Amino acid sequence: EDVQMMLVCKTHLGTRNCDYRMKRYVFRRTVDGIHIIHLGKTWEKIMVAARAIVSIENPSDIIVASQRPYGSRAVLKFSQYTGANAMAGRWMPGTLTNQ
Repeated sequence: EDVQMMLVCKTHLGTRNCDYRMKRYVFRRTVDGIHIIHLGKTWEKIMVAARAIVSIENPSDIIVASQRPYGSRAVLKFSQYTGANAMAGRWMPGTLTNQ
């Protein structure tokens, strides 16, 4: 059911550029050169990440970061629902290390 929702949201559509580290997650390539992401492998990695996040006792110890403009909304929503710290947009070097 969740994989079907990912399919409807078109999360399986990649770009024409494919990094060598992403080759194992690519299902196939279309005639236009767009890489199709393997949703089964994506779902497995999401579940691994979810288990890691759930194992952390204090949600404020989690930092969710995205410097890309299209990732900031997802970061803010995730942090709102989980209680994690959001770092959307640009942030200064040393933000994590200089306490």
